[in-house]
Amino acid sequence: MVSHPQSTVHALLAACERRPRHPFLLFEGRRLSFADVRDAAARWAALYRRRGVAKGDRVALFHSNSPEFVASYLGAHMAGAIVVLVNTQYRQTELRHILSDSGARLVVTEERLLPELERVRADLDPRLQVVDCRSQPEERAGHEGDIDLRPSDVALIGYTSGTTGRSKGAMLTHGNLMANSAAVTQAWRWTEDDRLLLTLPLFHIHGLGVGLHGALVTASTVDLRRGFDAGEVLETLAAGDTTMFFGVPTMYSRLIEEARRRVAAGADREALGGRVRLFVSGSAALSPQIFAAFEELFGQRILERYGMTETVMNLTNPYDGERRPGTVGMPFPGQEARVVDVRTRRPLPDGETGEIQVRGPHVFAGYWNNPQATAEAFDPEGWFNTGDLGFRSPDGYFTISGRARELIISGGSNIYPREVEEVLLAHPQVAEAAVLGLPDAEYGECVVAAIVPAADFRERVAGLGEEERRSAIAELQSAVVEWCRAQLASYKKPRRVVLVDSLPRNALGKVQKHLLRERLT
Repeated sequence: MVSHPQSTVHALLAACERRPRHPFLLFEGRRLSFADVRDAAARWAALYRRRGVAKGDRVALFHSNSPEFVASYLGAHMAGAIVVLVNTQYRQTELRHILSDSGARLVVTEERLLPELERVRADLDPRLQVVDCRSQPEERAGHEGDIDLRPSDVALIGYTSGTTGRSKGAMLTHGNLMANSAAVTQAWRWTEDDRLLLTLPLFHIHGLGVGLHGALVTASTVDLRRGFDAGEVLETLAAGDTTMFFGVPTMYSRLIEEARRRVAAGADREALGGRVRLFVSGSAALSPQIFAAFEELFGQRILERYGMTETVMNLTNPYDGERRPGTVGMPFPGQEARVVDVRTRRPLPDGETGEIQVRGPHVFAGYWNNPQATAEAFDPEGWFNTGDLGFRSPDGYFTISGRARELIISGGSNIYPREVEEVLLAHPQVAEAAVLGLPDAEYGECVVAAIVPAADFRERVAGLGEEERRSAIAELQSAVVEWCRAQLASYKKPRRVVLVDSLPRNALGKVQKHLLRERLT
């Protein structure tokens, strides 16, 4: 078992004892030490208490990356509250559900998002309070007293992406968060000397639970940005102060495009990655093509890992050792993973595909106000059913095949979308691809591929007449099917190929296939 702080607040206070004046947050010219953040969090805690927030009450954070986000988050924990993370892209339907379901007592937001809240206020508890994220009080507040937090106390509720039905609130305890951070920092050799460039949103478990918490536990520095900009990231990396960067596949794809443009214009290829020692990718599958292109340009192999809202991090490619493209590695220290048969629930031997289960101190406490969903999520031995399909290689590397609910059964044969997607992405005229099954009278389901054509194809057809354009599109569709037929069993090839301008994605770049399915049907 990896040792870890008792709570996020205990981690903050420990960092202050070790190095109070060391920079914790760098943000748009501001430099906040651990002591600065501790004091700001204490002022937020005092504000919450004056507003009537008691231990166990829910405080929703509906605002963008900033030091105020970090302070209002940690201040809520100081006050004993449970934080509800709210995606800043959410609008009326999602806001109404999350704020009602969580029973939030108070929402911290920003001016630009107030109109969205006002549109749903009439449908929410009239006692719900709204606080501007810039309104923390100026007076000092105590923070050195007894911290009434235990590892079993719920720290935050993260709502799942809701690919089917209403999203569920996953309850993560302080013990879950700190155990996972301790495991992650050990596995990735994260030390107090590191500086993480963090462009991921803090309302998501990737940015908050991995990035911010890791820096908190190690007492290291976070260079926090409001969002991702490929040009700015490359300039920051080249400056040489950054040692770690965490991203999602779409970010790496854009970094590759921007780096290629700069190298073609004469930029120093050797300086692209600065002195970054670790690039990490997650939240969606990293294609082998992006993996190889990034290594060729930046001279480093991206470390791919696998996590989810309910567990933070589950599996990781090794820091020392082979970072194998297309795989998500092995369990973090102190954690377990296995593959079971989808129907019998019996463990499967290496090489056979089934549902991945995980177990350990990082696994969440259950779904908020949803005992039925909680019961269905676990087996009697405490294994959590991730809903992800995959297999384990004989030497221990796990590979994700897709979501269990996305498995395509066509003519009685199982088809894993990711396998087909990887073949499609290797085609020179395909920039992005998503594969799903749609109802079919003969086969039950048929394989449908939605592809975003490469830029040169889009540019070429843009100047064609309607007849020529249709011919070019039909030619590409046919070529893509033949490409798949040559590399896959015939039953796996797409029976329908649809060209789209873009794929619907969530804030972390994961393709939202339920929206794509609605569009295609």
